[in-house]
Amino acid sequence: MVLVDPQVNNSQLILVSGPSRGGKSRWAESLLTNDPFVIYVATGMKRDDDSAWVERLRIHRERRPSHWSLLEPGPDLIQSLQTIEPRQSVLVDSLGGFVATHLDMDGPAWTKHSDDLITTLAHLSSKCVVVIEETGWGVVPATQIGGLFRDRLGQIAQQLDQIADLSWLVLQGRAVDLRAISHPVP
Repeated sequence: MVLVDPQVNNSQLILVSGPSRGGKSRWAESLLTNDPFVIYVATGMKRDDDSAWVERLRIHRERRPSHWSLLEPGPDLIQSLQTIEPRQSVLVDSLGGFVATHLDMDGPAWTKHSDDLITTLAHLSSKCVVVIEETGWGVVPATQIGGLFRDRLGQIAQQLDQIADLSWLVLQGRAVDLRAISHPVP
């Protein structure tokens, strides 16, 4: 198996996916360690009443280098990405927040919105690392909205993979280069 050294790769769009608590964010952060200008785009909505969420955010914040900038776009991820300058690297953590924020959109509106995000990411002149949660690994969501979240996230992940330069699967604290060991599904 051939592994790519992420520190010397000139890729523009890098996907990092995997299950919860598998190490996705740590790996994504490590891919940008040597970049001088990094904007960390946090897509999760504030949930001050959820102590576990607040603790998770604290851990992420303390782990990030102090010279990184933080951007919290709320529902406006696409517009925020369009303001990124070419010399700045971007870490979007994660697409689950983007999908969750727009679950109220009907099918056609969601398709247009997700297509707009993909187009924006494809045209960035910056190195961009996107974290994507892998949901539904054999578990069927108990609610309709949970199923919609799973389906939309899986769909956008597959679409982004088609334009990404690198795609990593991170689980159990290990990163696997999917391009090196896999074949696209027809």
